[in-house]
Parts: sequence; structure tokens; C-alpha cells
Amino acid sequence: MNKAEFVEKLGKKAELTKKDAAKATDAMLDLITGALAKNEPVLLTGFGKFEARTRKSNKANEPTNGTEDHGSSKGSPGLQGGEELKDDRCQEGEEEAVKGY
Repeated sequence: MNKAEFVEKLGKKAELTKKDAAKATDAMLDLITGALAKNEPVLLTGFGKFEARTRKSNKANEPTNGTEDHGSSKGSPGLQGGEELKDDRCQEGEEEAVKGY
């Protein structure tokens, strides 16, 4: 589901106009993005926890002089699914997908 489909479904489910659903979606995403930029986790009880994660730096060999180069570590957003999200996915027959949590 892409963002446009999400906005449309949100509008129908919450009985909002498409414009209001788009505003609500953008506001929610802005709040989550802002918190992650400040390295603050966002906990939505039952759904999951969004958090900023740091990946290890990569090691690479420099072909011109043979030295080892260490790239910088990178940040990436992550979602740890909550129990209700995991339970809902299991009920739909997606047990294999839940194993990644």
C-alpha cells in the first residue's frame, strides 16, 4: 500500500475527507520523523516502537593503495512490532513474516 492508498483508506475508515486524511497522515509522519531525527523513540502501544538505529560502518579495501578504509556509521529508522501487530499478522496466516520481528 502506498501513501495515496493509505490516505484514501484512512479517510474512509475515520470518516474524514481525503484532504483531512492527508493532513493527518502528513502530521503523523512529521512527528515520527522529527522524533527520530532527535534520536527519540516513538512508542505506539500495541502497534510498535519506531526508533533510530545505527548501523556499523563498512570496511572496504582501497584499490589504489591497498589500505583498508572504514566508512562512517549510518543511521536508519527501525520499527519493532508490538504484540497486537504480531498477533494480527499471525491470524492472517503470515506466521513466517512475523519471525523477522
